[in-house]
Amino acid sequence: MNTALDARDDSQTELDRLAEQATDLIRRARAAGASQVEVAASVETGLNLNVRLGAVETVERTRDRGFTLTVYFGQHKGSASTADLKPESIAATLAQACAIARYTEADPAAGLADAALMAGALPDLDLWHPWALDVDAAIALGQRIEDAGRALAGISNSEGATVSSTAQLGVYANSHGFVGRERETQHSLSCVLIAGSGESMQRDYWWDAARAASDLMAPEALGRRAAERTLARLGARPLSTRQCPVLFAPEAARSLLGHLVSAVSGGALYRRASFLLDHVGKAIFPAHVHLTEHPQLPRGPASAAFDAEGVATREQPLVRAGVLERYVLGSYSARKLGLATTANAGGVRNLAIRPGSQDFDALLRGMGRGLVVTELMGQGASTITGDYSRGASGFWVENGAIAHPVEEITIASNLREMFMGIEAVGTDLDRRSGLITGSLLIGRMTLAGD
Repeated sequence: MNTALDARDDSQTELDRLAEQATDLIRRARAAGASQVEVAASVETGLNLNVRLGAVETVERTRDRGFTLTVYFGQHKGSASTADLKPESIAATLAQACAIARYTEADPAAGLADAALMAGALPDLDLWHPWALDVDAAIALGQRIEDAGRALAGISNSEGATVSSTAQLGVYANSHGFVGRERETQHSLSCVLIAGSGESMQRDYWWDAARAASDLMAPEALGRRAAERTLARLGARPLSTRQCPVLFAPEAARSLLGHLVSAVSGGALYRRASFLLDHVGKAIFPAHVHLTEHPQLPRGPASAAFDAEGVATREQPLVRAGVLERYVLGSYSARKLGLATTANAGGVRNLAIRPGSQDFDALLRGMGRGLVVTELMGQGASTITGDYSRGASGFWVENGAIAHPVEEITIASNLREMFMGIEAVGTDLDRRSGLITGSLLIGRMTLAGD
C-alpha cells in the first residue's frame, strides 16, 4: 500500500480546486463589504516513522487541510481559519473574520502588499518530488540506517532512526486578483545513537533533508555518520575558564545566521527591540563576509517564487562586504518603518554566506589552539542587547588538530563582537536548511568551565 505521498495525478486538480475555493471566498468577502481580502489554503499529507532497536516504534500518517481568511474593512483587520472545507464551515469562517474586523482598532499599516509587487510568471523551482514509499519500505529503510550505525564497535544503544516525508499543495490568493499555486515535497532521514555506559554515556545524531528522495544521503552512510559522531564524544570533559578562538561547525554556525535574521527582521525593528536598529549602511561584519538570499534556487530547502503576501521574490544581498544592505521586511513591518517590503513575509529563503578558501581541516590548522563547537544548548542569545551565552559541547584543539571532546561548558560574548570577529568562513557549506553556511571561525570568545 502506498503512502499519501505517492506521486498523484490529481495534484494539479487539487490545486485548481483550492484556487477556486479561495477566489470564491474572496468574492463573497468583498460582497460582505470587505475592501481587501486574502486567503491561504493548503493540503499537506505525510508519513513519519521511527524504528528503534530494529522494531517499529511509531508510525504516523497525516492529512491536514487548512483555510485562513483575512479581511480588511479599511484599516480594520480580521482573521479566521478552519480545517473543515465544508460550505457551512467556510461560511462560518467568513462570518467570524468579518465580525473580528468590525471590532478591531484601525491600524494604518494594515492591508495587502501593493498590487504592483505581485508575482507575475511563476518559474518552476523543481520542488515537487513525491516519494512512492509504503510503510514496509519505510520500516526497512529505517532499519538499514540504524543497523549501519549500531554495527560500529562501541555503540551501546539507540534512540532510533526516523524516516519522514511530506507533500504540500498550497494556494495564496488576494483581492488584487493574484492567485499563486505551490507544490512542494520535503523528505528527511535521521538517526540518534548512544555510546558507552553509565556516567560515561554519550549521545549524538545525524540527519539529512532534501526535496527529492534521490538527493538524500545513503541510509548506511547516514547511520555510520551518526555512530562516528557519537563515538567521537566518548571521554568528553569540561575545560577551565579561558578566552580562546571558537570554530563553529556548520550545524552550529547556522544559529548565528538565525540570530542575525531575527535582529534585522521588521517586528524587532519597529518595536525597537534589536541591537541592529538603524544599522542599514553600516559595517556589522568584516569586509570578507557576504550574505545573499537565493529564493528561487532550484530544489532549495526554502525556495519560493512569491512570499506569504504574493510579492515576487528575487535574489538580493543582505550583507555585502560586511555592510548591512537592508532589513528583512514584509509589507506590514515595512509600513511601520516607512520602508518598502523586501519580499520577506514568511521569512528569509535560502540565505547563504559566501564561503572562503579554506576547508574545515585548514581552519583547524589556522586556529592552532581553541574550541570547536558542534552542539549548542539553551536560548541565551538576546537580539535586544546582543548578549550571548549558551551551553556548548564539541572538541578542544591543540596544534591545529582535535585533541579531545569537551562538554559542560558555556561560551559567551556579544553578537555584535562575534559578527565582527569572524575571521574565516569554511568551504564546508551545509545546505540542509534555508540558512546556508560553512564553519565560522571567531577570533575570541569567553569559555566558562570548571
